[in-house]
Order: sequence, then structure tokens, then C-alpha cells
Amino acid sequence: MDDSLSEDVMYMRMALHEAERAAEAGEVPCGAIIVKDGAIIGKAHNQTELLKDPTAHAEILAITQAAAALENWRLTDAVMYVTKEPCPMCAGAIVLARLKKVVWAADDPKRGGARSKFEILDHADLNHRVEIQTGVLEKECKALLQGFFRDRRMEKNGMS
Repeated sequence: MDDSLSEDVMYMRMALHEAERAAEAGEVPCGAIIVKDGAIIGKAHNQTELLKDPTAHAEILAITQAAAALENWRLTDAVMYVTKEPCPMCAGAIVLARLKKVVWAADDPKRGGARSKFEILDHADLNHRVEIQTGVLEKECKALLQGFFRDRRMEKNGMS
């Protein structure tokens, strides 16, 4: 395994840990880590229910932390690792924050804002384009998401 791939797996495992924390709290299990020059500058999981805030997605919270850590809203040369494809809101924030690259595990064919449904990260009319890499720890992250929503459906149908 080459060094960049093992580094991607290491950071995605951290994002997966954040996603597990979200699931334990009853949140959609999504976690994000932002890295610049080998240092973690942002780390978060979904907190929309806890904060009663529709924008409290892992990506947005991690971007806010990273900007505070750098004392700069431009996250140039930073890389985000996230367990599922960013939604349109998060993809827009990623572009605005000028992240260099986003690595995600599982695609979101219904609501993906980066590639699957909308191609915001590479849209020709926007002032910044973000590199993408997909599929890192896809199986593990997809299993967590699917298990969370399966359990939620069972609870809703009184089958818990």
C-alpha cells in the first residue's frame, strides 16, 4: 500500500469514528476530518438534532473549526475526509472555503452534491474547483449508514 493511500485510510478511519459518535447520539452517521500539512485542523460529526440546526452537518462544523484554527476562512491546501458524499449545502461551503481536495467513502446517489446528483465541486461557473477522491473505506462507511437507517425504519414501524 503506498503512503498516500495508507494516510487516506488513517484519516478516513478518524472520520468513521466521528460518524459512529453521531450514530450513538441518534444523528445521521456522518463524520468529517480536515487535514492541512499533516495536522488535523477540524473534526466533527453531524449534530443537527443536538443543536436543532439544519446546517450542523459534519462538514460545516469541521470547516468552522478549521477556519478558527487557521484564523482564516480560506482553507487552501487542506483536505477533507468525510464518510459520505457531501450534500449540496456542504459542497457549496467546501467550494467557498477553497478546500484543495475532498475524499469521501460512500456516494449519495439521491442527494449527493459533489458528483452523484449535482457536480458542485467541479462546476465550471464557480470560482474554485475541488479535487475529489472516492471509495476510501466505502464498505465500512456504507454499512454504518445502512444499519442506521434500517434501525430507524424498524423503530418507526414498531419493530425494534
